[in-house]
Amino acid sequence: MKEKVTRAISKFNNELKLQGFKAFQIEEDTTDTRTYSRKEFYKICLTTGKSRIHYSDKTYEQEGTILFFGNPHIPYSWETISTTYVGYTILFSEEFFKNSERSESLQQSSFFKIGGTPVLKITEAQRTFLNTIFQKMITEQESDYVFKDELIRNYISLIIHESLKMEPSEGYEKNQNASSRLTSVFLELLERQFPIETTANPLQLRTAQQYAQHLNVHINYLNRAVKEVTGRSTTTHITERILTEAKALLQHTDWSISEIAYALGFDYPTYFNNFFKKFTGTNPTAFRSAEV
Repeated sequence: MKEKVTRAISKFNNELKLQGFKAFQIEEDTTDTRTYSRKEFYKICLTTGKSRIHYSDKTYEQEGTILFFGNPHIPYSWETISTTYVGYTILFSEEFFKNSERSESLQQSSFFKIGGTPVLKITEAQRTFLNTIFQKMITEQESDYVFKDELIRNYISLIIHESLKMEPSEGYEKNQNASSRLTSVFLELLERQFPIETTANPLQLRTAQQYAQHLNVHINYLNRAVKEVTGRSTTTHITERILTEAKALLQHTDWSISEIAYALGFDYPTYFNNFFKKFTGTNPTAFRSAEV
């Protein structure tokens, strides 16, 4: 039997997987690019500055101090507008938090739910208190204390419970039409297919028709909605995401071209070669050699 090949996304991602938790200060890491598998890790950020956050079908314009909750299964992006931006970030896996007897707080919290409010406006007094909690987590993760994981989980629970007592921010614009909602769900589903981390789990959804069936809508309706909202076709979004993943696998793994082809859902390596060359102008082998 062929041994399973596991993709290593980055040293930072491997560290996250090993520990299930990571905390760091944004002020000290603004020049440090961290790559991690977003679909595996929840995220809580305490930041001060001006930003624009796109979360599912909502856009949040925020200035001052905010607390942000990121769900790995909901698409989001973050635009930093101000020249100075400071704060703290913690990343943790569901498995890490589930070890807590009070883990139901994560699932019940409105901050992590689709349709919930992931942004809270924070007062100066609240910022001072939360700063202390984030600093304690950063210190604790480096300690040798035997029960530090449980202590860190308690700190996360404390942040969530303190947040539940606050009034959710309503400073957002919501795309309320049906096309925007469907497009948001499609883009979320697309992002959840990646990254491909093992050849044993190949890509399952590769065509617009397959996505339409999975979402239980007619293909024409899905295509119209995605085109209306994004200006690009459903197939274009899928193709670009597969190409991005293909390039990453070629650059960062030692998988053979055949293994990458099958991992991306192609029945034969030739089909993958033709697909890659059509959209990049070069074949996978040449691309890999050029990147070495």
